[in-house]
This record gives sequence, C-alpha cells and structure tokens, in this order.
Amino acid sequence: MKKKLTPRELMELAIEVMRQSVPEPRKDDKASPKVGAVLVKPDGKIETAYRGELRHGDHAEFTLLERKNRGNKLDGSTLFATLEPCAPGARRDPKVDCAERIRLARIKEVWIGIQDPDPKVARKGIEHLKNNGIKVHMFDRDLQEVIEKENKDFLAQALERATVEKKKPGEIVLSPLENKLPAAVLADFSDEALALYRERAKIAEVVGSDEFNRRLLQQGLLKEEKGRLLPTGFGILLFGKEPRRAMRQAGLLAAIHYPNGEQERKEFDEPAVMIPDLLEKWLRDKLPNVLDRSKMRREEQPALPFEMLREAVVNALIHRDYDIEGGKCQVVVTEDMVTVRSPGEPPPPITLEQLQSFTAPMLSRNPGLHFVFARMGMAEEQGLGIGSLRDRAKELGLPLPRYSWDAPYLVLKLYRSAESATRELTVDILDKLNADERKGWEFLSTKTTFTRAEYESHMEADKRKAQRQLKRFAELGLVRSVGSGRTARYEVVRS
Repeated sequence: MKKKLTPRELMELAIEVMRQSVPEPRKDDKASPKVGAVLVKPDGKIETAYRGELRHGDHAEFTLLERKNRGNKLDGSTLFATLEPCAPGARRDPKVDCAERIRLARIKEVWIGIQDPDPKVARKGIEHLKNNGIKVHMFDRDLQEVIEKENKDFLAQALERATVEKKKPGEIVLSPLENKLPAAVLADFSDEALALYRERAKIAEVVGSDEFNRRLLQQGLLKEEKGRLLPTGFGILLFGKEPRRAMRQAGLLAAIHYPNGEQERKEFDEPAVMIPDLLEKWLRDKLPNVLDRSKMRREEQPALPFEMLREAVVNALIHRDYDIEGGKCQVVVTEDMVTVRSPGEPPPPITLEQLQSFTAPMLSRNPGLHFVFARMGMAEEQGLGIGSLRDRAKELGLPLPRYSWDAPYLVLKLYRSAESATRELTVDILDKLNADERKGWEFLSTKTTFTRAEYESHMEADKRKAQRQLKRFAELGLVRSVGSGRTARYEVVRS
C-alpha cells in the first residue's frame, strides 16, 4: 500500500510543482508568479498542476480543477496551493476567480502558501473560502519563506503595481474601515503624517499632488465619490489629524510603573504612522540608560529593548481587531518587562499556540495597514514579525517573548533582563526552586526546545543533577518532555 503523505509533505510537493511554472512571454519584463497546486481526492489519489502548465497564463488551480478534472466529481477533496487563490472581483469578467472555482468544486479543505501581495485583495480569497464553509490552513512558516524567495521578483513588482494600477474593487470587505468614513474629508489628513510616509517609503510624488492622492486611492486609503476623494477608515487611522474623533479605539495607551510604586501614563492619539516614533521618544526621555557592569569597559545600555518594542507596537497597531470598539492598544513598562496588549485574537487560521511556539505562518489581518508600515520599513512584508522578535531576544541574551490571551486582548510580554523570567514566576513555584535551579530557569527561558545534554553543558552539571532539576521543572509545569531515545527533547511550556 502506498504511504499516505502528511500535510507537510504535500506542502513540499506543491512547492516542487511550483518550480515548474512556465512564465508568460512578455515585452514589458513583468514577472510571472510561480504557483503550484496539489489536489488530494477522497480516495487518496493525488494530482498536481502549475501555472502555465498547459496554456500560457492559466492559473494552477484552473488547470487542476477545470482542465484535468472538468468531468470529475471532487466533493470532499483537499487542495494545496502555494499562493492565495484570487478572490471574487479580482479578475475581469467573464473570468471566474479561483476561490469561486474551489467553492463550486465542493473542495472541503484548502492549504495556502502565502497571501496575495496586493493589499487591496489580500486575504479576500481566504475569506471567501471560509465564508463558504471551507476549512483553511496556511503553509508552515519556513515553507512560506521558500515560496517568497522563489517569487521575489513577482512579489516586488506586485507591491509596486498595487500603488499605481486601477483594479476593480473586490466584493469581499474584510473590515468596515475599508469603506469611506462618514463626514471625513481629505483635509482631515495630517500633512506631517503624509510627509513622514513619503520620506520613509521613498515616494517621488509630492504630498497633495494628484499623483500622490492617486497612490492613496489605489492603496484603498481614499475612495472616489462623485468626483471627490474621501478618506476611508484605514486612511484616517494611518494619517488622520485626530483619528479618535472618528474611532475611539484608535491610538495607543502607554504607562510606566516605576519600582517605587509611582506611575505615569500617556495617550497617543496621533496618526498611527507617527505613534512608534513618539512612543519611543517618550520612553527614552523617561527611562535612563542602564550601566552594564558585566563588561571590562562600563557601557551604557538602552533601558529597554527598543528594537523589539517597536516591532511589537507596530504589530499591535497593524494586526489588532478594529471591530472591537471598546479596546485600544496598550503598552505597560515595569521593572522586569514590557507588556503589549492588542485587541482581538490572532487572525484565523493562525492560532495562539503557533504564536507561543514562534511557528505562526505569515498572514496579515489588515493588509492595507501592513502595506503602509512595510513600505516605511517598519514591518515585515508579510506576517506578524514573530521571527525577528525571537531572534533579537536571543541576540540580547533575553528570555524569549511570551504570548497569552486575556480576553479581549492578545498579550505579548518582552523581558528586560535575564532575571526577569525568574522573577515573573509565582511565589509558590519560586519557593520550590533553589538558587541553582533559578539560574537553570534563566537559561531555559531563552529556549523553545532543548536536550538534557544542552542543559548539562550550560549548567556545568553532571547527568544526575541535570535530570533531577529537569524533573523538578517538569513537575512544576515549566517544561515537558517530548520524544524518546535519540530524539528525546524538552519543550519549554510557553502558555
């Protein structure tokens, strides 16, 4: 009997097929996307297709569903596609979009590599599938990076075209903030915020010019109505002089809790593109640098891991759920950590567990916001930036960031020192750890997984002592063992 392939193996097969894509012959040097699709039928039979396989320009899903299986019943099949299927409204009539073809074929489950690079249609193919009862998953993050690398030229060109091409509006609305904001006018935009965007995104057009406004129109930040350009909700969030006049959930609340019990807070109600800089300046003015005595030459170190904080704050502003009107993004700084609270659960199909293990695939809840921050160099092109948060913490020798859910907020904790993770433990757990074990926990808080040998080496402990301490950690719910024999490892419990 032929071995049944795992979802991971089917993702890898889709990428192998993707690499066979045939580019369309063009005179304008426009890059063609590389797209692969794999269909798994209920009986286990597997079929594949790639873009341009039978005809130039044919989408992989179209080739697979309509050319290779036009006369076949596909009820209950599962589809793997390396690029988000195009959404309703994304293609010119009479062409049928791929998301609709998948629905009509009665496919039950779809695995998607990366979302559409155009912020005006990104996630709308996914949303169409979900709205029609189709279960959607994203490819593993490392495989998404492979797809992006293989499509580097196409993705770069697609992002640029998104700012200048006029596309038919999609039928799916991910958020009411995509629409024109009642009573808002173009003069409500802040010239300072627009100038900052122009400078950081290296935009040639002058702020206020027809060409610059056309760019905002194509990004979905303006809408045209009876010959007038009017701001959308997302446009006001990003560039509005006073976003909170229209949306009370806009902006960010910051607070500092000093060791002596005093507190200080500040509301940031400015345009979203200005908030990260303003927050960092406020915190730098309030918190002195720390003298690092661990080095031969005493050096001043930043009071906070500002690079990580900026990433976390930008992620919160971009990916929060703006439909939750009663909550706003929050940053709280204490002696041991920075806590960033963002309204809303992770955007489906991303799960809290994936965030906690730093394996969450790349996906944007609000692609229009993400696009602007990415163009300004303040966010990753795709996704939640969790990889850079993890990597920066490792570089600084800090405990890894921790995600949790405290309704209605997604909570991210960034630690300020190696000792912070130990001091965060409950008194009950702390009392059960001796000084050596507390040092051991400081080391483990920088890991997601580890082996007993790694722990022994770092702690300079013999096998018996290491086993005893790891058993104690496991009993206290701080780590758990996975695998056996040569594959035996431990996972740090991050919930």
